[in-house]
Formats: sequence, C-alpha cells, structure tokens
Amino acid sequence: MNERRGRVVATVMAATALALTSFGVLVQLGLPPEWRPEFPVTPDLGVGLTFAPVGAFLVAQRPRLSLAWLMCAGGLLGAGNVASVALLLHFGSRGDLAVAGVMRWADVICWGVAGLLLAIVLPLYSPTGRLPSRRWLPVVLAGGLATLAEIVVIVARPTPDPARYRLPAVIPNPLAIEALAPYYAGILDVLAYTVQVCVVAALLSLVLRLRRADPVTRRQIAWPLIAFAGYVAFYLPGMSTMVLATAWTAVIPIAILFSALRYRLYGIDTVISRTFVAAGLLGVVGAVYFGASALAGVLASGYHQIAGLVAALASGALFQPLRRGLQRAVDHMLYGPVGDPRALAERLTQEVRRAGPADALASVVAVVRDGLAVGGAAVEVAGGRPGYVASGDVGGAPREIALVWHGEPVGRLLIGEPGARRFAAAHDERVITTLLPHVADVAHAVRMAADLQRSRERILSTREEERRRLRRDLHDGLGQTLSGMAMTINMARLTLTRSPADADGLLRELRTGMDAVTGDIRQLVYGLRPPALDDLGLAGAVRALAEEGPPPAEVVVEGETSGLPAAVEVAVYRIVQEALTNVRRHARAEHVRVTLSRDAELRVTVADDGVGLPEGRRAGVGTSSMRERAAELGGSCVVASPPGGGTTVEARFPLASDGGPPSPHDSASASTASPS
Repeated sequence: MNERRGRVVATVMAATALALTSFGVLVQLGLPPEWRPEFPVTPDLGVGLTFAPVGAFLVAQRPRLSLAWLMCAGGLLGAGNVASVALLLHFGSRGDLAVAGVMRWADVICWGVAGLLLAIVLPLYSPTGRLPSRRWLPVVLAGGLATLAEIVVIVARPTPDPARYRLPAVIPNPLAIEALAPYYAGILDVLAYTVQVCVVAALLSLVLRLRRADPVTRRQIAWPLIAFAGYVAFYLPGMSTMVLATAWTAVIPIAILFSALRYRLYGIDTVISRTFVAAGLLGVVGAVYFGASALAGVLASGYHQIAGLVAALASGALFQPLRRGLQRAVDHMLYGPVGDPRALAERLTQEVRRAGPADALASVVAVVRDGLAVGGAAVEVAGGRPGYVASGDVGGAPREIALVWHGEPVGRLLIGEPGARRFAAAHDERVITTLLPHVADVAHAVRMAADLQRSRERILSTREEERRRLRRDLHDGLGQTLSGMAMTINMARLTLTRSPADADGLLRELRTGMDAVTGDIRQLVYGLRPPALDDLGLAGAVRALAEEGPPPAEVVVEGETSGLPAAVEVAVYRIVQEALTNVRRHARAEHVRVTLSRDAELRVTVADDGVGLPEGRRAGVGTSSMRERAAELGGSCVVASPPGGGTTVEARFPLASDGGPPSPHDSASASTASPS
C-alpha cells in the first residue's frame, strides 16, 4: 500500500511539474516585448520538463530508490522556478510590483534548492542512492549551507541581480536590508564559488567511484558521470553556452534512468571510449602539430612549407602510438584488468606454459570467455584430442570464428551470447584480434599432439601387422616352398641311380621353385625399402619419380643429400611420391618444381601451378600419410595454397649435428610443445 501511495505521489509531482513548466512558458510568450526575457531558455526549463517524469517512472520501478525522489523533488522545484519567473514578469508588466517581489522570493527559493538537489546531492548519491563514504558528507553540508546563505542574501538584497533579471522597472523588496548593500555583490561571488566547488567535488566523487569499481559498476557509473560532466562543461562558461546547457540538462535524467535500472548500459562504453580517444588525439596531435610548426618556423625562418611538412610528419608519426596508448588507457579504466588485450594475451601465455596442449586448450577457452564476458566459449579442433573443449554454455547459435594456423584451418572458435557484464563490441573485437593467433597456436598444438599419438598408434599397429605378414609370408609361403624343395632333393637323390631321367625332372622342378623363392625374397625386400634409394641415392630416386609422367617436374637440389639416415630418405621419397601422384591426378598443373634443401634441417618442397586446394577440403589418406611420416621423425608437413595459385607441399625434417635424426624424446617434445 505504501509503495502504491508513493507511485501516486510521484505521478502527481511529475504532472504538476509539467503543468507549471508549460504554464510558465505560455505566460512568458504572452508578455509585452519590453518584459519578455532576452534569453528565455534556461536549464530550469529542461529540469522541469524531464526530471520529474523520469523520476516518477523510476519510482514506479523501484519505489525505495532515493535517486528517484530526488529527481521528482528537483524537477518540481525547477518547474516552480520557471513558473515563478513567469509570474514575476507578468505581475511586473501589469504594475503589481509588490506581488512581483513575492514571486521573486519564490523564484530564488526554487532555483537554489533545485540546484542543491540536482547539481550536488544527486551526483553524490548516484548511481546507488548512497554516498561513496562518510567523508563526502561535508560536501553536502557545505553545498546546503552555501545555497541557504545565497538564498538569504538574494532575498535580502534591495534590488534584483541585474545579471539575473533585466527588468524595465524596479521591483521593491520589503525585506531589503539597505545597510549591507555595498557587500552583497562580494558575498554572492564567494557563495557562488563555494557552490561551484561543491558541484565539481560531486562530479569528482563519480570519477573516484569509477576508478575503484568493478567493470559492471563502472559502466553503471559512466552514464551519470558523462551526463553531469557535460552539463558542467556547458554551464560554467555562462550565457554563451546556455542553449547547450539547457538541452544537456534534459539528457541527465535519461542517463540516470539507464544507470539505475541497468538497462542496456553497454553503449556508454563505446561513447566514452571514442570520445576519450578522439579528444586525446585531437588535443595532443594538435599541440604537436602547432608546436612543431612553430619550432620549424623559427629554425627555418621564411620557409613555411618546411614548417608545415615537419609538423605534419611529427603529428603523423605520433598518431598511431598515441591512439593505441589512449585506447589501452580507456579500456583499463572501463573494464579493469580484463580490459587490456595484451594482459589477457600474457595471462593466456602463462596458462599455456604450465600445461600440456589438451589442458592448455581448456585454459585458453576459460581466458577467452573471461576476456569477452560471454556466457560460454568453446574450441573445436579438427582431428584433435580432445576435439571439443567448452567453458560455459555457447547456446544454440554461437558466433563462429575460423582458427587458421599458417594458412591451414585447424578448427573453430565458438563464442556464446554476452553475459551480465558484457563489454562493448569494439572492445570484444580488440580482444578477439589479440587472442585469436594464440588460440590457433594451441589448437594446432592439440592437433599435432593428437596426430603424433595416432601416428604412434599406427606405427605400433603397422609394425605388428608387418611382423604378422612377414611371419605369414615366411611360414606359409617361403617356408612351405623350402620344405617342398627339401623333399624334392631327397626324392632326386633316391631316384638318381635308378632313373636318371626322373631325377633330372625333379631337379628342373627344384630350379623353378628356387626362382619362385628368389621372387618372394625380392618382393619382401622391395616392401621394406625402395631399391631406387640404394641404386640412385635420394636425389636420383626423386629425379626418377619426376620423370615417370606428365606434367614435367623440375628437381632442384641445394646442399648435400648423401649420408642421410635411412628413415629420413624413405620418408622424403614417400612424401614426394605421394605429392607427385596428387598433382598428376587432381591438380591439372603444367609445371611442378621439387626442391630438396639441406642445411641445419632438410626441407622438401613440391610446388605446382595447378588449380589449388578446394574450399572446405578435408585431409585425405595421402595427406595424412605425409604428415604422419614427417611427424614420426620429429618434423612437419604443411599442405597449402599460396596467394598466386597452385598447391605447395612443404616438409621439414630436423637433423642432429652429426646428420642423424633427433632422438625419440626430442621428436616427441618438438611435436607436442605448446606455443607460448
């Protein structure tokens, strides 16, 4: 019931304020020209039109919020000021100067108390309805005492302030104290300065609150801060900016409304950020330009073109570093530690260094979610283990960002809906731009670790399968053949003396069996290592592959390719063989270039001028086989399409100082090391 009564009272106050303001404007429009105000627009007009209605709406939403009642009271007093001034001028124009004098008292009281409530008390109590601390209570008391003294002095002044009222007739004041007439102007100046100091102190309280608050509260405080700061900036210069001050006054209650209800507070981030950066750039770059121009003009007297060129170059060189510095400063001011993308990147790096690829991916997702203040974030890694890591809930329609590592897609970053402490879109884009390369590096490390694990599993499986095949071939094929040959020899020995012709037939069968055994052994040897490597060497074997079919392939050898480990030679041979097969089947290329280069490592490149890789391709068996062969030896293999077209396969194999391959421990470390 009390809340309902409060809503009714606030509604009545708002309606009264609008009625008084409208009445005052209509009365002033009907005044004779000589009594009509020279400058009819004042901040009290904006106060009467907006503060009380917005305050009543706030009361309806949050009846116990003290800010809402301050706005209702201040708006009603501002409307009373507009109506009192209009009645003062109306009765003065009709010759009722005594009544006009009474209206002057009402005008001064409404004007002074409204200013105290809205310019000092309201900022101090924004946005929570409480003072920042007890230390700010003296500001309220000082402002109240100065306002009260100012009202008393103005009421006791014999004649109205000529700066406030420009009247064609003198309005008598029955409460005038003539003895203090010489001192009124000085006293009013002191009191006015005291009130202005209190207004600036109230604005400073918002600045201090902003610095110490968390990101959500900072954005909440930013609305009234920017609103009151704009009013002070327009009001202090005086009559020259009174129209702007009046218009800006109408904005203040809207800003407080957004702040108090926390309704779509987030656009203020972008407003403050761009205003701060633009103002800083304009001020500093302008100062540098004119300073450099003046200095160059002094040093090169008479050469104005040189002065302008020097100033422009100095300003241009300073522009981008200054913009980045200002942007980092405002991000830190608005968002705290998570506002600096560089700090987030450093945090992400530390998290990655302390964990393996799989655990690091979970840490990366948590950092991204915290840095963007979203409800959830996730990373999908193509072929990774794990293939999907999430923090929170990304929802049904997350934002998808491709993760690309050196031109190769490695997965997707999924970003959910903004959370309760959402950031501005521009800030989110800066964070994403900074963190995305790190996320792609970790996703690639996870993928490489998974490829290495799968490669090890395939190596073990292939080794056991090869052993099984060799056992089967040796036992069922070669073993049975040799057993049969042994029986044939025994039969030939038994029949040699009785029937030489039968013995000769058995020996011919034995010869045929020996040829079959030779073929089986040769087949086993070919499966273990390509004979061309032993016959021609690595460079010669690669040239032989290049000559097998169209398109023509050019082979370039840089450095010595002899003395390489056998495993490296086989891996290079198979990778080149697979790459050339893919070119001949799919690329439709006219020229292929194969490069073998050896220094601290062995690099193998197969580049063609064909159609390139199709969009959205998935790695096939051949591509996976090339990667696995390189990874087994601690190297890497990348398949990409350069900007000029075609396809490039590049494999790298680390070599020890003596030309041998790295140890298995080094290979595993090279394959699984997480990026930093």
